[in-house]
Amino acid sequence: MDKCSFCGRPKDEVNLLIAGISGHICDFCIDQAHNIIKEELKPEKDFDLNDVKLKKPVEIKAFLDQYVIGQEIAKKVLSVAVYNHYKRLGQEDSSDEVEIEKSNIILVGETGTGKTLLAKTIAKMLHVPFTIVDATVLTEAGYVGEDIESLLTRLLQAADYDIPSAEKGIVFIDEIDKIARKGDNPSITRDVSGEGVQQGLLKLLEGSIVNVPPQGGRKHPEQKMIPLNTKNILFMCGGAFDGIDKKIAQRLNTSVMGYGAQKAVDNVDRDNILQYIAPQDLKAFGLIPEIIGRLPILSHLDPLDRETLRQILTEPKNAIIKQYIKLFEIDNIELSFDLGVLDFIVDKAVEFKLGARGLRSICEAIMVDVMFETPSQDKTSIEITKKFAETQLDKISGKRLKAS
Repeated sequence: MDKCSFCGRPKDEVNLLIAGISGHICDFCIDQAHNIIKEELKPEKDFDLNDVKLKKPVEIKAFLDQYVIGQEIAKKVLSVAVYNHYKRLGQEDSSDEVEIEKSNIILVGETGTGKTLLAKTIAKMLHVPFTIVDATVLTEAGYVGEDIESLLTRLLQAADYDIPSAEKGIVFIDEIDKIARKGDNPSITRDVSGEGVQQGLLKLLEGSIVNVPPQGGRKHPEQKMIPLNTKNILFMCGGAFDGIDKKIAQRLNTSVMGYGAQKAVDNVDRDNILQYIAPQDLKAFGLIPEIIGRLPILSHLDPLDRETLRQILTEPKNAIIKQYIKLFEIDNIELSFDLGVLDFIVDKAVEFKLGARGLRSICEAIMVDVMFETPSQDKTSIEITKKFAETQLDKISGKRLKAS
């Protein structure tokens, strides 16, 4: 019986057996040989700034404007940071003695104001490896949870394990406020997921060679570590910092001396107290001074007012209403919304104080019955009225949303 000259499998055990002059080869060996050739002939890939189309800050912000409504200050800060990051990568080969330091960023804003959305939108246009990681799962080495080095494991995966590219990537650390220590005083006992994690992040933010487990953490102790230099990795951090407004207000009030100072405090915009945030407020909240110093660019996100929420509902490229229209379009159904419905949704979002995420919750509560029944019907068009929306919201989840 004919058999493969490489693996020895007989003809009846393979899908295909190709005959040669003095031997045979099966489809399994062909596939394996093809993979070996691809791996061996793969060119050494290195990061080349010439391959990157360098966008100016104005162009970066214009791209963000398509997806993110409002937050002008935060968008400008991010646009400049990303632009300078690209320029800094190109400056490495310069013989100039002036060395540009990297400027890590921290964004502070209420939940649902767009911190993570800004990061995800930046990721769409970047030509360097980019990853978003969550700080809430991080613990000190030796404890249950993820090691701090797992941040870089995610970046390596985003770079397809190409080390030179990963070393010039960008990491967005979300929920950075969740690793704040509980008080303004240093802990006398070990803080597994707070101050200790902040201490561990210092070497990553500053720039050092870190041994990264390619498969992630202690679950594979036999794996070979990959050394990664974080000197050129840009770190962006974001967090809601719930309660920091009280720290800011306290700082503003304690600086009052005399009639003129009192008058200045009276001019403070109490509806957007976050705009006055300063590094000392982060310290009072629970971030250690060392980590604040390694995040020199501090920016805030404005709370969303009614007009902004109304724009978020309909204007961005991936607006919520556009998503529902697209969903029904796939089933050849034309979906439309009365203007009164949109205003009703925005009013409820303002009432429940859920931010932009609240818009989605309210829309889902209104649309669930329509999305359940319509695919089984022969309708070609559906119009959502304000009366229908009010009925659905009261019937399905009015109590649940109000309780939250």
